[in-house]
Amino acid sequence: MELVKPDIGLIFWMVVTFSIILLLLKKFAWKPILNMIKERETSIDNALKSAEQARKDMQSLKSSNEKILAEARNERESMLKEARDTKEAIINEAKAKAKSEAERMIAQAREAINSEKMAAISELKTQVATLSIDIAEKILKEQLSSDEKQKIVTGSLVQEVTLN
Repeated sequence: MELVKPDIGLIFWMVVTFSIILLLLKKFAWKPILNMIKERETSIDNALKSAEQARKDMQSLKSSNEKILAEARNERESMLKEARDTKEAIINEAKAKAKSEAERMIAQAREAINSEKMAAISELKTQVATLSIDIAEKILKEQLSSDEKQKIVTGSLVQEVTLN
């Protein structure tokens, strides 16, 4: 039962021992413990501030990255548009060049056809003239084969000449 009902001497010695330990702790351990707690509090506060600053920096970087991506998309679109325009210009230029070349070739072919046509007509005229002369020569030889026929043809020619 002594443990349930402590004696005055035990209480006295417990208070004295507790006071001594409290004084020793206050003198030697209390300030270092408080300093450590204050340092810990300061480091936690600094870590929180750093985390908040890092969050702000990340937000700023994210915003900056979005702007850069938007600019890159715009630049890509403008480059694609420029490429399309260049492609269209090259195609139109090639079409125009091909058309003018085709027109030039058609004109050249027409000139060649006309010159060949003229040459063919000239050749045909020459052949017709040659054939006409050959036919006339054969007819005249046949008509002038006898003396009597020669006299008749000569007489008719003289009459035509004197009449004119």
